[in-house]
Amino acid sequence: MTASRTARDRARAELTREIKDAARRQLAEVGAHGLSLRAVSRELGMVSSALYRYFPSRDHLLTVLIIDAYNAIGEAAEGADQPDAEPLARWRAIWTATRDWARAHPHEYALIYGSPVPGYQAPQDTTGPAARVALALIRVAESSPLRPAFPGSPMPAQLRRQAETLATQLDTKLAADDLARLLIAWTQLFGAISFDVYGQYVGSADPADAFFEYTTLQLAEFVGLSSGAC
Repeated sequence: MTASRTARDRARAELTREIKDAARRQLAEVGAHGLSLRAVSRELGMVSSALYRYFPSRDHLLTVLIIDAYNAIGEAAEGADQPDAEPLARWRAIWTATRDWARAHPHEYALIYGSPVPGYQAPQDTTGPAARVALALIRVAESSPLRPAFPGSPMPAQLRRQAETLATQLDTKLAADDLARLLIAWTQLFGAISFDVYGQYVGSADPADAFFEYTTLQLAEFVGLSSGAC
């Protein structure tokens, strides 16, 4: 690669970063539904036609921001996991890191776990990044035998088929019952975080630190993780 080519690549990467940063500032000001390429171009002092060479549409820019956010929260979860630690310690670290990222980046969190953007349809490209936190939890569950299934109602046949299909897609040996309980825990994780980020615990469990820790441990128990030392 020539020096001039490398310089152009660096310049393009830098401008792409500036465009995304400006778009994230817009998310904080007007939300995802108000994101506008023209407004981004005005903030950066660009003509809109130049910006379209980087992001041909608002939806394209939204997709990039969504993937970035999913990857960032996934990296936070994965980075907190210590594979040599006891399963419960790993579980707690992932839950805590995921919540910490969401609280530090509320507008990016809202982009991926808030209200859907009218008229926007997320492409398949977002699926892999969106699964990173769930996969981190699955790796913890795979690391040691789970305790016997939590007693309760039998799993509906439709859910069992869905869980078995998902297990194949994720290449995990977890039983359908175990995977279904992990899905419940995963949704509870983001439900608890969303209540926290959006101020829904005011008047009940605010600040939510103790409640979140209790939820973390209760869901670990529900999943069947070994306590070990943590």
